[in-house]
Amino acid sequence: MKLMALRLKLTFGVLLIACGFAHASDLRDTRALFLKTIDRPKVSPAPEVRPWVTAGSSEQTRFSYASEAGQRVPGIMIRPKPKAGERQKLPVVIALHGTGDSKEGMEGLLREFAARGFLGVAIDGRYHGERARGAGGADPYDDAILRAFRLQKEHPFLYDTVWDVMRLIDWLETQPDVDPSRIGLMGISKGGMETWLTAAVDPRVAVAVPCISVQSFAWALENNRWQARAETIGEAVEAAAAESKVERIDAAFMRQFYDRVVPGIYSTFDGPAMLPLIAARPLLVVNGDSDALTPVPGVELAVDAARKAYGAAGASDRVKLILEQHAGHQITREALGEIEAWLVRWLGATAPSR
Repeated sequence: MKLMALRLKLTFGVLLIACGFAHASDLRDTRALFLKTIDRPKVSPAPEVRPWVTAGSSEQTRFSYASEAGQRVPGIMIRPKPKAGERQKLPVVIALHGTGDSKEGMEGLLREFAARGFLGVAIDGRYHGERARGAGGADPYDDAILRAFRLQKEHPFLYDTVWDVMRLIDWLETQPDVDPSRIGLMGISKGGMETWLTAAVDPRVAVAVPCISVQSFAWALENNRWQARAETIGEAVEAAAAESKVERIDAAFMRQFYDRVVPGIYSTFDGPAMLPLIAARPLLVVNGDSDALTPVPGVELAVDAARKAYGAAGASDRVKLILEQHAGHQITREALGEIEAWLVRWLGATAPSR
């Protein structure tokens, strides 16, 4: 009887600890846990900035900075051409590219932002653009993700670029033509996921616009809709499965894969858990109703969770979902117009006079 009583006592104690942990895992704990997951020693940005070059009504420059030891991040900035003798602090929009793209692919957007009165900024994500260093014809991004699966020492899929963006904001805040209170972040696909992850944990992001990216990884795994997302890093997934002696890639294997490469992405750091952390800063979610990479039910789960947080904060007008009809993994011109209007509305940009 004494032994049984002891077992019951221990079991009850474990349950209390588990319940206490669940209770402690509120929004602030989620943010702290994510920051701990991606943390590494900070280094001086040691920026290198080329002279500004005028092109019509805008100016452009290239720059680079150190985000951590051994990692220099190249970027492009485009701003409205200032009037003679004029010096003003500008609102900023950082635009993050998708898989296989680069900062150069965002130049068109940056020019449009500059025409609206913003300082537009784009960087190369990890293992993309100037940061792509492959060997023997291998895709450097997939190769890095496979290496992360093996060693679990880096997070080239999403998390490392979140770190890079946070260090970019560190540097931008020190620039004389930047208004640090008006820094917006938007991203497309991979860059969109990096957008909502960054905005969730960095309150310096004043406005967030994740495009074709918001989702619930958990919903996709539970409902057999994970395949399209996995195909975006298909070479890494297939190689990891082969090394693990897995003949058939299924949801169970994808959970193992995510646990090693992006731990927490289908649980603690999933869309429905992270989007509420952005409240009550303005959040615009753009998605296609036929996008296989971000199935609508998963999008709605995440946005509904965010809406509850915004409602509780009395800021329901600051969260919006644009679900484009008959659209796949793309952003239409109409949606781009709404994105620009949202950024202008909440960052207070004023188009420069010409």
